[in-house]
Amino acid sequence: MKLNILYFAATRDTVGMDGETRDFPAGVATVADVLAALEREGEQYRAAFAEPSCLRFALDQVFVGIDAPVRDGAELGIFPPVTGG
Repeated sequence: MKLNILYFAATRDTVGMDGETRDFPAGVATVADVLAALEREGEQYRAAFAEPSCLRFALDQVFVGIDAPVRDGAELGIFPPVTGG
């Protein structure tokens, strides 16, 4: 399964790129599975996703939970916590 992954704000800074297109094995079925697969790829991913309950996710520009199913060709946006004033 191929996903287009976009990283925003502090997540982008920690991962070190705006986005990437990655192939995932058949066992990757949810957003949580994507995060776990990426965390196995390197420290920058483990640091970026260290607090998954604080992250927000969008599949094809619709906000979803971490247990949302992913599909081939989808766009997954990963957003860090946002503060404002």
